[in-house]
Amino acid sequence: MKMKEKGKAKEKADDVKGIGTREKPWILKTPSGGSEFMAFRDETLDPPALVVIVGKTELRYHLRCLTDLHEMLKAHGDWMLLGSADEQKPAAEGTVEAWARSPNNPVGGWYGLKKGLRGRFGMYMPPLLEELGLAEVEHNAKNNRMRAR
Repeated sequence: MKMKEKGKAKEKADDVKGIGTREKPWILKTPSGGSEFMAFRDETLDPPALVVIVGKTELRYHLRCLTDLHEMLKAHGDWMLLGSADEQKPAAEGTVEAWARSPNNPVGGWYGLKKGLRGRFGMYMPPLLEELGLAEVEHNAKNNRMRAR
């Protein structure tokens, strides 16, 4: 994976595998590069979901989160901190994570669908938006940001 100097966004990953189906999920890395996870679309679920698998843990987010996040980032117009946090911890204000929990977002609250596992939106959605060519994401050890392309 090509990385630019610290604090810079990396170019679209050329080593990401998969096409986003259950049979061929995307294999992605967290923004810091420390962990690998799988993600795929499942439109058969009610509601349709983006499924993220980390180890043996399965998280689900409203499938529309990808479009909604991209639209919000375009409207924001600048870099935004990711602010990833577990559901039980508060999200830092003004972060992607806080937006994904806000009653003011397009779904009126949490994008996460599984109670107890609704957080970490700011950890798993940015790499996928980057893979889809919709965002730039920083890849530092912490305090990463993203912006729309």
